[in-house]
Amino acid sequence: MVEKVEIELSGRTLSIETGSLAKQADGAVVVTLGDTIVLVAATMSAERREGIDFFPLTCDYEERKYAVGKIPGGFVKRGGRPSEKAIVTSRLIDRPLRPLFPDGMRNDVQVIAIPLSFDRDVPGDVLAIVGASTALSISRIPFNGPVGAVRIARLSGELVVNPSLDQVASSDLNLVVAGTRDAVTMVEADAVEVGEEDMLSAIAYAHEQIKRLVELQDDLVRKVGQPKAEIEFITVAPELIQAVRDAAGDRIRSAIQEPDKAAREEGIRLLKAEIVDRMAPDYPEREIELGEAVEKVVKEAIRSLILDDGIRPDGRRPDEIREISCDVGFLPRVHGSGLFTRGQTQIVTSVTLGALDNAQLVDTLEEDTHKRYMHFYNFLPFSVGETRPIRGPGRREVGHGSLAEKALQPMIPSQEEFPYAVLLTSEVLESNGSTSMASVCGSTLALMDAGVRIKAPVAGAAMGLMTDGGKYVVLSDIQGMEDFSGDMDFKVAGTADGINALQMDTKISGVPAEVLRDALAQAKSTRLHILNKMLETISQPREELSPYAPRVLIIEVHPDKIGDVIGPGGKVIKKIEAETSANIDIEQDGRIYITSVDKEGGERALKMVDDITRDLKIGETYLGRVIKITAFGAFVEILPGREGLVHISQLAPHRVERVEDVVRVGEEVLVKVTELTPEGKVRLTRKGVVQPGENTAPGPERAGDERRGKPPGQDREHPTEREEAGIPRATFRPKR
Repeated sequence: MVEKVEIELSGRTLSIETGSLAKQADGAVVVTLGDTIVLVAATMSAERREGIDFFPLTCDYEERKYAVGKIPGGFVKRGGRPSEKAIVTSRLIDRPLRPLFPDGMRNDVQVIAIPLSFDRDVPGDVLAIVGASTALSISRIPFNGPVGAVRIARLSGELVVNPSLDQVASSDLNLVVAGTRDAVTMVEADAVEVGEEDMLSAIAYAHEQIKRLVELQDDLVRKVGQPKAEIEFITVAPELIQAVRDAAGDRIRSAIQEPDKAAREEGIRLLKAEIVDRMAPDYPEREIELGEAVEKVVKEAIRSLILDDGIRPDGRRPDEIREISCDVGFLPRVHGSGLFTRGQTQIVTSVTLGALDNAQLVDTLEEDTHKRYMHFYNFLPFSVGETRPIRGPGRREVGHGSLAEKALQPMIPSQEEFPYAVLLTSEVLESNGSTSMASVCGSTLALMDAGVRIKAPVAGAAMGLMTDGGKYVVLSDIQGMEDFSGDMDFKVAGTADGINALQMDTKISGVPAEVLRDALAQAKSTRLHILNKMLETISQPREELSPYAPRVLIIEVHPDKIGDVIGPGGKVIKKIEAETSANIDIEQDGRIYITSVDKEGGERALKMVDDITRDLKIGETYLGRVIKITAFGAFVEILPGREGLVHISQLAPHRVERVEDVVRVGEEVLVKVTELTPEGKVRLTRKGVVQPGENTAPGPERAGDERRGKPPGQDREHPTEREEAGIPRATFRPKR
């Protein structure tokens, strides 16, 4: 039976339909807004997965290019690795759903979202979140939803719900909020120095729209909702937890207060093994449950220490930040480097500058474009003292890199101001909390060391939350143990004037507005403290780029001249690049970017482009090179790719019997333009250019040149034609 519910959202109808597609899934819905249609299906395994201590939830956002009427580019038309956008969207679906599943659930749950039709006016990610929540809510899968989600943009000071991609591009705020009827469960934002109060107002406005979407889902659940399945949850008996408290509560409390992460983790591991061994005879065949009881008592001890005593495991106050150290320029051959250390979290970030054609090709449902600013985040196993295979970046690495990239994106100078592709690579060398925000700090240091004139320095920090329902404590600069045992991970990055990136995840059913307000205020003071520490190391971008960084020269030509620079089949531009080792990028508006590590090579390429695109003038004299000889004259290349004919009658002031008697192939000669035909042909002459008395026919001097093994006319003891005429090689200064 097909059921459908609808709601008006920003003047458009959002509908959720079930019963028409994917009926063998536990729950499946089709969410439609405008011409964007997203199918979302949720399925649960019949049996729980054994031997794991986490909830195996998988969320996949599957892009299909047919949704926008395109065949995938490249050799593999079927498609391959998901795009960065698809990975980030998959995480976006997962994050608000995960905390709403029952504790102890070990059955595999898979949520798959497929945009079947895609309209740029309606991005599919927030529809996928709504669809995932609805599919779970109407299914037999245990789930404490529903969850609603909306995107908010700010245009001319006005908040817009579920804006188009074009509206997002012109907005200073791109905010995605998800939540239940009572509270917000997830926030993701990129912005341009948006103030804390404005951010709170936008989140509150989003939550009002979320409530309407939750009610819409409840309406569908009332119509078609299934009874929830009876499954076995992994729980620890309360009496076992109490037995561990009584036997080792004080020792556990003492062990968690070891300040060094490695020593603390090793101490807790040994203590856990000791407790399980000692208590196992009293609780036969319950060793695994005993181990989980110890883990719960460890979490309880951490939370009690913070909530009741106001002390953190490493002895800090709730708002205290770990010791910070910064360094720049310590990698001599990279274009810029920054080392940021905060406590036992350490990041090294390097900057690589390149030509604009090094920009990343972005091929997603949303856009086909190039991205000139990129940030890659690598989490190395030794950073946490582990060994594991390195198989390329996982979802976590992609997500953390994307967040750090958003933080710096609005501060990167425009292509007109800084015509480079910019790649930042952050390597996690030590990890004990908030490596993504440390990557933001390392990126700022590296960019300033590279001489990139960012608009303002950016810093970031992760805030945490401990709450027992009645009281709460917001923690600044959380470490790994506090993240693992806490209720919220709240990352905020920005400048001294506002927020550029924000990400909030919870492990509870939601975060009240007053907690968000306190967390944002505490995050601002933390951010300003970190910024001051960074600026003590480097206060502004360096004046000069690294000597190993390429230099970019810019010339603007008439768009009609672009074809002359490229040449037939790219012949001309390839020749310039081969001869100068420069890289040339051409924009459709006539801007040409010449990138070269070698200054001389770049300037040569610039002059060659100038020569190609300059307009020839009748009566102007050029130093050219003979490239071909025929019976009726000589063809002379006067500018790169531009040649003209010197008729045999124009080769000398006197009658010439054979062209070879006057010029040879490869010889440089001075010529004057006499005619430019409508067909584009160029007529040249040497008459009036050659000085009276100059030898113009083979004679003793030329014969002597040949006997000495020199090219004709190349005896450096005599002035050249150009020098005799007093005409420089280039008579025109290129535009820069």
